[in-house]
Amino acid sequence: MKKIQMTTPLVEMDGDEMTRILWKMIKDELILPFVDLKVEYYDLGLPKRDETGDQITIDAAQACKKYGVGVKCATITPNAQRMTEYKLHQMWKSPNGTIRSILDGTVFRAPITIPTIHPVVKNWEKPITIARHAYGDVYKSVELKAGGPGTAKLVFDGADGSHQEVTIQAFKGPGVIQGMHNTDASIRSFAHACFKYATDTKQDLWFSTKDTISKTYDARFREIFDEVFQEYKARFEELGITYFYTLIDDAVARVIRSKGGFIWACKNYDGDVMSDMVSTAFGSLAMMTSVLVSPDGNYEYEAAHGTVTRHYYKYLQGEETSTNPMATIFAWSGALRQRGVKDGLQELVRFADELEAACFDTLGEGIATKDLVGLMEGITPKPANSAQFIAAIRERLEKRLAA
Repeated sequence: MKKIQMTTPLVEMDGDEMTRILWKMIKDELILPFVDLKVEYYDLGLPKRDETGDQITIDAAQACKKYGVGVKCATITPNAQRMTEYKLHQMWKSPNGTIRSILDGTVFRAPITIPTIHPVVKNWEKPITIARHAYGDVYKSVELKAGGPGTAKLVFDGADGSHQEVTIQAFKGPGVIQGMHNTDASIRSFAHACFKYATDTKQDLWFSTKDTISKTYDARFREIFDEVFQEYKARFEELGITYFYTLIDDAVARVIRSKGGFIWACKNYDGDVMSDMVSTAFGSLAMMTSVLVSPDGNYEYEAAHGTVTRHYYKYLQGEETSTNPMATIFAWSGALRQRGVKDGLQELVRFADELEAACFDTLGEGIATKDLVGLMEGITPKPANSAQFIAAIRERLEKRLAA
């Protein structure tokens, strides 16, 4: 079979631990035999990030801006334990946070659903898409420890000579302080991305913050969303879809009672947490797609889950693992499809579609990794380890491509 040709490279960002192992298996079994893959490769594994002072993460993000489409493996965001384990020079920030800050995009996350797995929330009938603002807030915050009594202040010195100052807290003893920010420009691009995505997919859009408590910070998000919505209001009415704002706690209650089938726009941290909740309730965190869309039309695809550390340690001990690669496969298929769309390569678009269809064929026959086996209903599941599952997908992919 002649390999499918590409004209423009994808930006490939390798990662850490078990997902790095799966990444190679997916490429070797499901992509390289069929596609003459062109990539600009960046190793975002924690050792290389430490070796380069995290410059490689910045370079990868800039490459995404240059080529327009990237695909990223899950990566470690180090904590104190990882500092010791990997003998790091410093506790590097989240590579996802760095990439999102540079691309200034919105992360859209939606569950991969199959008929044999029903949501834990029984009234959910359609997928819920989380639209996560991908810039600022706690992910670009600065922090320090107050060693003892003293006063913490929030200060802004304007370029025009203006000065604003408020007291955060008069400490009577040790404590911690955090400063975070966002920008009108980033919030506005987030709003546009959400409204555009809603009209493209013909889904209602919900947005939630806590502006009753955060009367300046969160309130600014609501104000900008209300302003931007006026540009889309007529189109929403034409399509018969709605925009709805409510407080984050009320939104959580409403989501649980809903039938699904809408986009839920969240600030950065809320989106991080709620996407995990939604994906797990629909079946598995490994069944969640994630794409970062920037205002200037750049795309970065990734799995929504982490590096599956527990399975990696088993793998290192020579034990068999049954790690679900679905979200990582869909990151590759999403990136290849978008590359095909941008470059007008219909064969590449078809390949991405067939790859996803082969995944559904495999699951439809009950062949699944262990995280899904206990969730399947109305079918006798056939447990598979990671290699067996990927091999089964390849077998069905070959049949589809030959048809």
